[in-house]
Amino acid sequence: MPSPALAPPSPVAVLGGGTMGAGIAQACAAAGFTVRVRDVDAAAIDRGRGILERTFAGAVERRRMTAAARDALLARIAFTTDLGDAVRGAALVVEAVFEDEQVKRALFAEVARLAEPTAIVATNTSSLSVTALGEGFPEPGRFAGLHFFYPAAINKLVEVVGGAETSSATRSELVRFSGRLGKLPIETADRAGFCVNRYFVPYLNEATRLAEEGVASLATIEEVGREAFGATLGPFELMNVTGIPIAFHAQTTLRRAFGAAYAPSALLERQFREGRPWAWRESRVEPERKGPVRERLLGLTFGIATRLVEERVATAEAVDRGAVVGLRRSHGPFAQLASVGLADGLRMTEAYAARWPGDFPVSRELSERAARGESGWPLRYVRTERRGAVAWVLLDRPEVLNALSTDVLEQLEAAFRELAGDPALRAVVLAGSGPVFAAGADIAEMAAKTPAQGVAFGFVGQRVARAVETFPRPVIALVEGYALGGGLEIALAADFIVAAAGARLGLPEVTVGIHPGMGGATRLSRRIGAANAKLLVYTGVPISAEEAHRLGFVAQVVGADTAREEAAALAETIASRAPLGVQWAKRVIDAGSDLPLEEALRLEGESAGRTFSTADRGEGMRAFLERRKPEFAGR
Repeated sequence: MPSPALAPPSPVAVLGGGTMGAGIAQACAAAGFTVRVRDVDAAAIDRGRGILERTFAGAVERRRMTAAARDALLARIAFTTDLGDAVRGAALVVEAVFEDEQVKRALFAEVARLAEPTAIVATNTSSLSVTALGEGFPEPGRFAGLHFFYPAAINKLVEVVGGAETSSATRSELVRFSGRLGKLPIETADRAGFCVNRYFVPYLNEATRLAEEGVASLATIEEVGREAFGATLGPFELMNVTGIPIAFHAQTTLRRAFGAAYAPSALLERQFREGRPWAWRESRVEPERKGPVRERLLGLTFGIATRLVEERVATAEAVDRGAVVGLRRSHGPFAQLASVGLADGLRMTEAYAARWPGDFPVSRELSERAARGESGWPLRYVRTERRGAVAWVLLDRPEVLNALSTDVLEQLEAAFRELAGDPALRAVVLAGSGPVFAAGADIAEMAAKTPAQGVAFGFVGQRVARAVETFPRPVIALVEGYALGGGLEIALAADFIVAAAGARLGLPEVTVGIHPGMGGATRLSRRIGAANAKLLVYTGVPISAEEAHRLGFVAQVVGADTAREEAAALAETIASRAPLGVQWAKRVIDAGSDLPLEEALRLEGESAGRTFSTADRGEGMRAFLERRKPEFAGR
């Protein structure tokens, strides 16, 4: 049976009220879902409720939440010891008990008996096989992994893990559900460690090996970990915060799956057995020993990351997103590969693999790319999804709110260039892959540019905007969340903008010392007049979707929760019309807006006359007279 859409206020059952379960419950309640938390006894329930109450009390005290908002959140969360009460009627059941396969499987057997036959059932496991946990589940297509990262209420990363039997519809629904929670989901196959822990946990273990072998002091390794990966915490402090037992058990799981290269170090095991934190502050940093430490940690990371892609566990983009969002590093493994160059990256990887002959295979693709002299691994930041006669062009860099780098702009231009040659295409929706269109140009990239490079970057943006503007079929820009700076400049090049309620639009370039350069100021002034455009550009203050609609540069405001569906319906409506009539009308409107009235009217009349020579004109008029739906062929 099909699973229902997971939308507020649908009930969500969270099984386990510990730290992770409480965090998941908080995230769901904050998104408007009705939450039922189930734990084994009253004491466990009290602990779970206490976690949430302390969290909310702290937020109120720090003025991050009002007392009324706290009360509203708590009102959406119910606690129970009765499994049936928790799961009956729930659209989604999320298991968040401790990492014991037998305990989890026994729980799922009960859930299968009590839950709705359409409910999606997900495990929050961080290391166990989703496929194994789902064995015997009556409808395995509805069973999946939904791995929240600690702390679950705050960390935006969620791994959506498909087991061997998980349906594509279930995976897609969990991706959408994660987006509703304000999370950034990545899809991963069901292999030990999934995506992020496959390279992150071995990084922690390798730090302990380096110390065990006397390569460097704990303080040196800690500092290199922060510097090499742009992280707030190095490996030892991270283990102190999140728990040494977690690192040890996760590494043990990886060793069972992948062999000796993943075995926990004797030092890590001893620290785990003794239950002591790492005393890394008691040692001193040895600058002369940083080089070998950095090479080992990078070689390990590059080796595993490239194998994840080769094994089709996750995409390179997902690997990097996991590092930036889930681990809060400044860059992911593939971005780092580009910074050091593939030749050096391969050298480090091969040096690390030589320590484990036969147990740490080197990615063939990494070797081949390096041999071809490529400087970096290609990362895709723009995706195209075809839905019948409509194409969705999606900006897909959500970890930085779809900031427009040179790579993003060039990929966007390439996407429109490729679609232009598709005769079956009738409309395009340009949107973000998640709940944000684009928060502007990539300031991190722009900050390093010279004046000449700044001019060149602006012209790249103008070229892309023109590719959108002159695209032969209608282009709808769907703005959700934010369309700021370069994001709005690109959106203004579409035929029209549809904005979700609550979205913010603006040109804030003057707040960082520049002004619009991709054509935004010019296009905006032509839509709403010079005075209104100057007001927005001079102040740099974003305005609401509703105000943008009043001014006239947003054509339609739609519901925040239904924006995608409404944009899709609008695009389908346009796609159902006579394609030549729509395309020629676009030419007439675009060209005529810059012509004197007399010339514009003549252009319109001549173009309308041409439509009478098309097969679609005959089909459309016959269908009207015969009271049936026309079938236009674009001829």
